[in-house]
Amino acid sequence: MRDQELLDYIETYLTPRRRGLFDKVISERTNYFTVATEDVYQLHNTSAVIRSCDVFGVQNVHIIEERNLRKIDREIAMGAQKWVNVNRYHTVSDSIRALREKGYQIVATTPHNNACMLDDFDISRPAAIFFGTEKEGLSEELLKEADSYLKIPMAGFTESLNISVSAAIILQNLTSRLKKSQINWRLTEEEKFDVRLHWATNSIKSSDKIIERYFKENS
Repeated sequence: MRDQELLDYIETYLTPRRRGLFDKVISERTNYFTVATEDVYQLHNTSAVIRSCDVFGVQNVHIIEERNLRKIDREIAMGAQKWVNVNRYHTVSDSIRALREKGYQIVATTPHNNACMLDDFDISRPAAIFFGTEKEGLSEELLKEADSYLKIPMAGFTESLNISVSAAIILQNLTSRLKKSQINWRLTEEEKFDVRLHWATNSIKSSDKIIERYFKENS
């Protein structure tokens, strides 16, 4: 059960400027597209992807750590982990199952497999865009389970881009097209509540004590 009075109480500890910024940013947030990374070795790449999600308004990122368990590089993410929801999985199958249950098609980024060019990608269905390592790409398991494949057009000798660069290019393209469409891509009121509560508690020191005080005063 979502307690609007609780959220209003917590937000009294924020400055008017911060509350106004929340209003502005949340109006551009979406869960229509989401991003997933699979066993990315380079810590700074995962952190940079999270930063790109924040920049382009993608609220959720999914990190599969089947082989490589890492912590977010806070310096490179530049605080983006405070504003983006980071979901972690131990296996590829767990991530695919969870995302399909949420209604996403599984889209694998790859220069092979007769992949669809970015500009031709059909945005009419919610999609989870999966990224692998620059050297090895996505696993065979994920490629086999994918519903569709996506690639960035390239004109040079190099066949692949750094994952963080690829994510930024794809997110800019897809979110730009999405916001020009008639698709209902914005967060629901319930999602907005959850996101604002997440942002507010991450913005205030000792937010747990503030919440505890609220329930004491209203018990």
